[in-house]
Amino acid sequence: MSTLLVLHHSPTPLLRRLLDAVLDGARDDAIEGVAVRVVAALDVTIEDFLTADGYLLGTPANFGYMSGALKHAFDSTYDDVRGRVGGRPFSFWIHGRSDTTGARRAVESITTGLEWRLVAEPVEVLRQVEDLDPFVELGGTLAAVLMES
Repeated sequence: MSTLLVLHHSPTPLLRRLLDAVLDGARDDAIEGVAVRVVAALDVTIEDFLTADGYLLGTPANFGYMSGALKHAFDSTYDDVRGRVGGRPFSFWIHGRSDTTGARRAVESITTGLEWRLVAEPVEVLRQVEDLDPFVELGGTLAAVLMES
């Protein structure tokens, strides 16, 4: 069985809705053989990264950057997982109030260093979110990639 690690920082009701939509997609009944492990960014461990076969990251854009919680997740594990998780599939979603550019650049920089492989176009949204379908699709796509591997 493959494991998809959904690593997120979802401190508001809106961000929890986005997370729930991603999980709906990842846990679709048509996807078999994939365990979905959901971990808050402040609770992630080195072992969480090492035992996952793929990653889905979720963050708000805060002051032009990824959340401090997601940054902390990487700050506290990066040196221990780098070189041991290369080639694994990933994608991410970002919610911002006015811009997501800096947050996306930060996530891409870190995941490039980890040598992860982007397998689905990231979802970036601003302000209120009415259409959750892109989030459901993102979760389903990552889980399906792991089901096929």
